[in-house]
Amino acid sequence: MENDEVDAGAMDVYSAIVTSVAERLTPRVAALSVRSSRGESGGSAVVLTGESHLVTNAHVVAGGDRGTAEFADGTVAGFEVVGRDPLSDLAVVRADRPLPAPPEFGDADRLRVGSLVVAVGNPLGLAGTVTAGVVSALGRSMPVRTRRAGRLIEDVIQTDAALNPGNSGGALADSRGRVVGISTAVAGVGLGLAVPVNATTDRIIHALMHDGRVRRGYLGLVSTPAPLTPVQADRFGQRTALRIVEVVENSPAARSGLKAADLVLAVDGVPLGDAQSLQKRLFSDSIGRPMEVTVLRNGALVDAVAVPDELSD
Repeated sequence: MENDEVDAGAMDVYSAIVTSVAERLTPRVAALSVRSSRGESGGSAVVLTGESHLVTNAHVVAGGDRGTAEFADGTVAGFEVVGRDPLSDLAVVRADRPLPAPPEFGDADRLRVGSLVVAVGNPLGLAGTVTAGVVSALGRSMPVRTRRAGRLIEDVIQTDAALNPGNSGGALADSRGRVVGISTAVAGVGLGLAVPVNATTDRIIHALMHDGRVRRGYLGLVSTPAPLTPVQADRFGQRTALRIVEVVENSPAARSGLKAADLVLAVDGVPLGDAQSLQKRLFSDSIGRPMEVTVLRNGALVDAVAVPDELSD
């Protein structure tokens, strides 16, 4: 077989996959128009449940509590914001009428660099736009802040599928049409970022649907990943830890005796290697519960007991 025939066959397969995903998702991704005292803004949203819930980005609905959702078939529904969580950049809204059935949601933790992904959204006001590309990186982190707190959105997906303003809140799907991410940002020319759909974000979305907010524990420390020396790695069975950069005065971390320059090895016996692994332990069930923090300080192991407060925005 000639090379051009092989290339044509590969393109046919690629086109068939993208077309199939687009046909599945386009009817299930809405263009949002959000009204607020500052005017009108827009973005995208993905049908989430059979009870007319949609998931979008928190920053898309940051300015208002209601708006309209328009679908590719011309259907327009009013919606109200059910809950938003700026520290994950996720929000849930609920429409005032029945919506198309939700798509299948997948697990971003199963993605690999090079995996084909398809983005469906409403960039620049162009409804039902589809772009395709590959996963260019995994495990990225994206800092977000509210007025009183900061956090890293964990395991962000980086893709070269073209994303533009208005894609925010739209779907990022795998080759089988399963939604594995919610497009959140344009990182530069040829780079887009998406909040992953995984066990952590499932927990956040569930809290938003049922409680309207996400309760988190607060320790009051700033940390950064730090490699252990080969000797330390052999001794403790892990290659990295979290170095405490700052301890907030009068915070749970300060009251427990934790100090800047401590290397956090584990919490409740579970090894930590990055900021995300600590954040995963600071959901609502951590509030008010003693937490044993094992640190390496001047070559010696020290156990501190910290009791997280509730994080308030």
